[in-house]
Amino acid sequence: MPNRLASSTSPYLLQHADNPVDWWQWSPEALEEARRRDVPILLSVGYAACHWCHVMAHESFEDDDTAALMNSNFVNIKVDREERPDLDAVYMTATQAMTGHGGWPMTCFLTPDGKPFHCGTYYPPVPAHGMPSFKQLLAAVTQAWHERPDELREGAGQIVDHIAKQTGPLSEHTVDEKTISAAVAKLRQETDPGHGGFGGAPKFPPSMVLEFLLRHYERTGSPEALSIVELAAEGMGRGGIYDQLAGGFARYSVDEAWVVPHFEKMLYDNALLLRAYAHLARRTGSAFALRIAGETADFLLRDLRTEQGGFAASFDADTDGVEGLTYVWTPGQLAEVLGPEDGRWAAELFRVTAEGTFEQGASTLQLPTDPDDATRWVRVRSALLEERGRRPQPGRDDKVVAAWNGLAITALAEAGVALERPDWVEAAVEAASLLLDKHLVDGRLRRSSRDGTVGDAAGVLEDYACLADGLLALHQATGESLWLAAATTLLDTALARFASETPGAFHDTADDAEALVHRPSDPTDNASPSGASALAAALLTASALAGPDRASAYREACEQAVRRAGVLAEQAPRFAGHWLGVAEALLAGPLQVAVVGKDAIARAELLVQAARTVHGGAVVLAGQPEAEGVPLLSDRPLVGGEPAAYVCRGYVCERPVTTTDDLATVLAS
Repeated sequence: MPNRLASSTSPYLLQHADNPVDWWQWSPEALEEARRRDVPILLSVGYAACHWCHVMAHESFEDDDTAALMNSNFVNIKVDREERPDLDAVYMTATQAMTGHGGWPMTCFLTPDGKPFHCGTYYPPVPAHGMPSFKQLLAAVTQAWHERPDELREGAGQIVDHIAKQTGPLSEHTVDEKTISAAVAKLRQETDPGHGGFGGAPKFPPSMVLEFLLRHYERTGSPEALSIVELAAEGMGRGGIYDQLAGGFARYSVDEAWVVPHFEKMLYDNALLLRAYAHLARRTGSAFALRIAGETADFLLRDLRTEQGGFAASFDADTDGVEGLTYVWTPGQLAEVLGPEDGRWAAELFRVTAEGTFEQGASTLQLPTDPDDATRWVRVRSALLEERGRRPQPGRDDKVVAAWNGLAITALAEAGVALERPDWVEAAVEAASLLLDKHLVDGRLRRSSRDGTVGDAAGVLEDYACLADGLLALHQATGESLWLAAATTLLDTALARFASETPGAFHDTADDAEALVHRPSDPTDNASPSGASALAAALLTASALAGPDRASAYREACEQAVRRAGVLAEQAPRFAGHWLGVAEALLAGPLQVAVVGKDAIARAELLVQAARTVHGGAVVLAGQPEAEGVPLLSDRPLVGGEPAAYVCRGYVCERPVTTTDDLATVLAS
């Protein structure tokens, strides 16, 4: 049979290229084949780091008998949800509507025109836990299609109509001081007082909520907001969800105490958490937050960076089919590597017990307290990391996703300036250069690339928005005009192509994108910012950096979008963290800090001082006076021949200052 996955830029699809299943990629040709054969489509959606996706692949898609049933009765389509978030959104909404829950692998049965009539997630090879076997499901769907095709088609049409009614734009609601205060109060009520974070197991890193609360603390001085952040940051950074040897966070914790992670490591989580920990470090001076930020950035640059300068999507949860194999330890293994004395010390330090905290007597590594012997700690950690490097390693999904790289660019640029790490800023520059060079094709953004080859999937709203936000952060970090020009071009395209008919609402796909059975539009912040909230954030930043011909339109579009998400922010703040962060920046600003100077060292000193002091959401930029293409530096000359900082807040400007002490005073006023 033809191997239609072999040319894919998706490592996930390539994992299935040798299956006996006659897989298709999503395409008009695949749908036409289903119409020609008059058979249903079996749509299987997953991603490379997904544990249960691997399990179902081994149990079913590599089985010749199962594949024969699939090939005889269906057109089988395999989709990487990270390459095609539009398809994933449409059919995940259908899965949740039919079953009350969702997840991956996602298994959907569609009519030849793409309408879903039966959806689920993982199916076992034999009946278990009240679920039919996958073969039984295939047989039942095949029989129903032969006996009741009209009924299935009619039901599929009703499901599509239901989805359209349930996913319309939210009504407008003002996000003001009252709304934000209520959100903080609700988050305080939902905080786990023992371990930090929100809710019970499984527990996910609330990175965008932490950023919002830090901004709220900066604006209001609320000790409650700061305490929520510090408790969660401490719990995550000292728990097993954090890689205590090499840095970097896993996707989530399967327990409420952050002890046992689901071991996949995602770029978006680590980018968002780097930003939050760096913000906490510069705001409070926390040595702990500074360490976690530094180690997370090191993980990004060391382990996720690709040869082309971008950042890979993820590391798998599994190693050789075993979850956590690379990462967990027993007391005996520690002693074998370190010797009996250091082994006992490390076991106590990392809470590695004979019973184990994970499976089969093994434990994840936690670090509840800082080591009391720094020299010993360095020796032990280095030895364990070296030994871990000899173990089998999880696979890396090395495709470069535009949106997630945008998040990494933002985090590295902001943190690099605030924490005086120019190497982080340079890494952000290289990633941004790759995206503009490879992912922009004929003026439009593509979703992903691999090994320098761009994929066919069109960029969705989050790609345009997150990359634009990253480019704006780079514009501020470097003072170079090209990043601002590229960012505003992306924003203008997003406003023109993704806007809904309802003012302030946005679709996740462009108006000229492939027409699906439903055009997705989800404003909810989940594992990463929604496309709409990311766009609102970028629009707000651009309104303070772009010239007067664009500034007011960008800010108005941002304010309208935030109002459209007001109901979500009020009722479910845990799923509107990015929106609330934008709302905080709207209330606190605009705050602009423009630093001009011909002396790069003096200019950088003022810039760093500003970055450490201003609130999240403010804009800070340094460069040469009257730098071409940099509106924020226009009409802002040197003062007495010396570098100067111009501070404007709420459309009112202070007198320019020339010393870091005077700048700190102005910013603190």
